[in-house]
Amino acid sequence: MQVQKIKQSANVLSIDIGGTSVKGCILSKDGDMVTDFIKVPTPKKSTPEAIINCIKEILKSFNDNFSKVSIGFPGYVKKGIVETAPNLAKNSWLNVNLAQQVSDLLNLPVRLINDADQQALGIVSGKGFEIVLTVGTGFGTALVYDGELLPHLELAHLPVTKRKDYDSYIGTEALGEIGIKKWNERLQRIIQIYKTVFNYDTLYIGGGNSKHIDFELDHNIRLVTNRDGIKGGAKLWQVAEKYHVYTIHPQNNK
Repeated sequence: MQVQKIKQSANVLSIDIGGTSVKGCILSKDGDMVTDFIKVPTPKKSTPEAIINCIKEILKSFNDNFSKVSIGFPGYVKKGIVETAPNLAKNSWLNVNLAQQVSDLLNLPVRLINDADQQALGIVSGKGFEIVLTVGTGFGTALVYDGELLPHLELAHLPVTKRKDYDSYIGTEALGEIGIKKWNERLQRIIQIYKTVFNYDTLYIGGGNSKHIDFELDHNIRLVTNRDGIKGGAKLWQVAEKYHVYTIHPQNNK
């Protein structure tokens, strides 16, 4: 009976793995929230095993009314394999088949992409060249052209000064060290760099630290919230398999 229920449902379990918390909710196929978000703190030693345990904890609050899973991950992901996770446990995330582990755990298909990419799918208008930046624990980026998610680039790890990359220059740790005024000056510098390098049509800025922005934004820059990007977990299943979008199936169903 339970298996039949899962097959009949078009809902999506959407999971967002972050540096401070792991969140999950169930979405309709169109991206409407079927449940509220359930959130658990990201463990200090956020190894793959610890993150899987967080997902298990979140699942206790849901029934089985979903047939597929979307996961946004804070690092570089290629075909469901995690290559980097700079804000999770160090030296623990090289070539980790996280999508396969979750797929086997739930016996359901899984799509796993970068967290900024997943959020971007729920935010962008689908017109022209759009960039989504997230300023939180680290610095997330997603590039979208006419609604199509482009290959992910870990722009957060490009150097912005002689000693700092974007992650360390504008992340939460930097905010605590330099204060809000200087942090805003740094963000304005980053925006100017992006305007020059990418010549985007629209720039979206989200993430937990976006609430600290205190300067006037250009007409084509918009502030967004995590809630604005929720639909990305459902939209991930509406796009074709291309670049880093890849479906992982349970191994016992092959």
